[in-house]
Amino acid sequence: MAESEPRLRVLVADERGRRVPANGLASWLRRVAPAQARGTVSIALVSDDRIRALNRTYRRKNDATDVLSFPSDLDSLIPDPKSPIPTPFLGDIVIARGVAKRQARDAGHSQATELRVLALHGLLHLLGYDHERDDGRMRRVEERLRRKGGLTRGLIVRQHAAAPRHRRERSEQVKVTREGYGPSASGAGAASPARQPRWGRRVGPRAIKR
Repeated sequence: MAESEPRLRVLVADERGRRVPANGLASWLRRVAPAQARGTVSIALVSDDRIRALNRTYRRKNDATDVLSFPSDLDSLIPDPKSPIPTPFLGDIVIARGVAKRQARDAGHSQATELRVLALHGLLHLLGYDHERDDGRMRRVEERLRRKGGLTRGLIVRQHAAAPRHRRERSEQVKVTREGYGPSASGAGAASPARQPRWGRRVGPRAIKR
């Protein structure tokens, strides 16, 4: 990555691939991201119906969850001089706009703050953290970074405080390999290989972690 380029590039778009400002979400995530977050991350702000379909397809849960992460495949780590997106491509984060709005209201903060809570959680999953299996490591990192970013509470701590364990959402991951790709968030069919541009008509998010 060139020295003039940021350590982490964050692209924010809607489910049709159109760029959206999102109240400084990209710059905030770049600022609080851990040091190992180097490359490009895309964030898709989608409808509740869209995330419900993704949740049903990949996790067999017919409800609209708040955030899903789509880790990149191994090919994205290979530099491609023809790609307009800096490598490595870390993956996609998909956030449900309606769920985020409702959770913001319940938490007593703005929707912009809720998007930050969810984006940080999704980014940590893209970096390999898994709060279901890592003995609290992801929770500790999330708490450190949310304090750095001025958030009152991270998603993991909030979930544990809000509901008994049997009612919590379980994080799942469908790993993307060189052999297979999941459908795009924009409904455009199979996603293109990792080194092609992510946003626009052709591609969108792929595999999943909650």
